[in-house]
Amino acid sequence: MHLVQTMAYVGAEPWHGLGQRLQPREPIEAWQQAAGMDWTIESSPVRFFNGSETLHSFPEQLVLHRSDNHAPLAVVSQRFQVVQPREILEFYRDLSEVSGFELETAGVLKGGKKFWALARTGQSAVLKGHDQVKGYLLLATACDGTLATTAQFTSVRVVCNNTLHIALGDNMGAVKVSHRSSFDADAVKRQLGIAVSSWDSFLVRIKALSERKVSDAQAEAFLAKVLTLPQHGQAPQKPIAAVLELFQGHGKGAELASAKGTAWGLVNAVTEYADHSKRARSTDHRLDSAWFGPGAQLKQAAWQEALKLVS
Repeated sequence: MHLVQTMAYVGAEPWHGLGQRLQPREPIEAWQQAAGMDWTIESSPVRFFNGSETLHSFPEQLVLHRSDNHAPLAVVSQRFQVVQPREILEFYRDLSEVSGFELETAGVLKGGKKFWALARTGQSAVLKGHDQVKGYLLLATACDGTLATTAQFTSVRVVCNNTLHIALGDNMGAVKVSHRSSFDADAVKRQLGIAVSSWDSFLVRIKALSERKVSDAQAEAFLAKVLTLPQHGQAPQKPIAAVLELFQGHGKGAELASAKGTAWGLVNAVTEYADHSKRARSTDHRLDSAWFGPGAQLKQAAWQEALKLVS
């Protein structure tokens, strides 16, 4: 089963190779149509047959469904606050028109249960060896209970399209709105405004990581810790070997001065493994994992462990 139902992008084809291409600076309305986000989430009372032909109602719960094809999305309580697909795109309208943000991808996952938009912020930096890192803002939500509405600063390492959420502690770099609360785009932007300095803090850290030398033995110990399975208390050898191989020169950008034999190279070896190499049922399952699921958690664990090397 494909998770990505529809998606749009500008520029080079994304690393996952999915989506319909748009021209730069298309209006929000064009994105809405191309990304398959031109529908709304509607709600209806839960009704059921109780072993007979009599139809009963369960008023405490609602079925969320799409306005276009009426496909069911989730069963939720009446307190659930819906965020519409258009709201995710509208969030970027003034950021694009006033602040220079540029939408790069947007789309729908799991038939409409999850949807997102990703925009370049215009921030970028270059580490040793012309290793370029660009800043992005990801806004995503889900109506199936798997994700709060989340605005998250994200970085992309250009040489390999590795994605890494910028999380610096105290929730800097991310704002999460529970579905028990209404989504207030302006309030989220104000909170993100406070966190704009997170990019500068992120740069300080990645530069420190790029200057911290790591031996192969240290790298192996690092990976044994990061890749340890919680349920077994041990790290599987195949993933360790795969990530170590990426770190030792086989990863994209692994030979750049910023990454060769450094903690930054180690973080990117884990990130490349999660984004591009780790086994996945399909490319779109990999996207969902890399941004929202186990892949994102693995990358975050590597980031936190790497920061200990430079603290």
